[in-house]
Amino acid sequence: MTTRRGFVAGLAAIAASPAFAQPPVRFSVTGAMEQGALALGAAPPGSIVALDGRPLHVTPEGRFAFGFGYDQTTANLVTVRYPDGGGDSRSFKPAARSYDEQRVNGLPQATVTPDPAETARINREAEEIFLARLDDTAGGDFLTGFDWPAPGILSGVFGSRRINNGVPGTPHYGVDMAAPTGTPIHAPADAIVRISADHFLNGGFTLLDHGQGVTTSYLHQSRRLVRAGETVRRGQVMGHIGATGRATGPHLHWAMNWFQVRLDPSRSTRTPAPKRL
Repeated sequence: MTTRRGFVAGLAAIAASPAFAQPPVRFSVTGAMEQGALALGAAPPGSIVALDGRPLHVTPEGRFAFGFGYDQTTANLVTVRYPDGGGDSRSFKPAARSYDEQRVNGLPQATVTPDPAETARINREAEEIFLARLDDTAGGDFLTGFDWPAPGILSGVFGSRRINNGVPGTPHYGVDMAAPTGTPIHAPADAIVRISADHFLNGGFTLLDHGQGVTTSYLHQSRRLVRAGETVRRGQVMGHIGATGRATGPHLHWAMNWFQVRLDPSRSTRTPAPKRL
């Protein structure tokens, strides 16, 4: 007589046998997998990919990308439909990070408490940046990792809560490389220039579109060497470090986004820190 315990054990053994084993998930997602990080996916060529139901741009090789928010605490669901008709879904939740507080003094006071006309200009420039970050174009050179755009000392980190001239400000959405005025800035990966302009807060400003919603920005430049619409290649000199806009000294503020999601570019570089001068 077969007992209930023996019957259940038999079912478990059958389910664990190779004939009943679940097929492995056929796509992968890699990266820092933490708040503020860019995640990189790989699926069979020809796959269709969605993030929480939103279609993602996928390269012919099956590569895709998405970003985890600065303070995101929920998981994202990645769904992949394979070219043979099968599919898989997996959830990815970013690891939590802790952010420091940083006090910055000596900023031009007009950039901390701007007057109405300056505020209107700031808003116009912010809208221009917002619209540029909506593009979803082809591109994938960044999938092999970014190069640091300039040498220097890391003087500011992503996510730190800023107190500007004693006034609480927004978090620092980028990394800073302190270096002398005139230090060359290089494109960290192939891209299309979407914005090249002089802004009130950002100073000499350039925004690069790397494809798949991934953009990088370069602030406080003393000189800009590229124009909107141009294509730049990895390693190309596109500007010089300066201290324009809201800055206390010469440095490059380097920012990264996935569409409107702010990311930490230092989590997507080939090396952990920029070269020292």
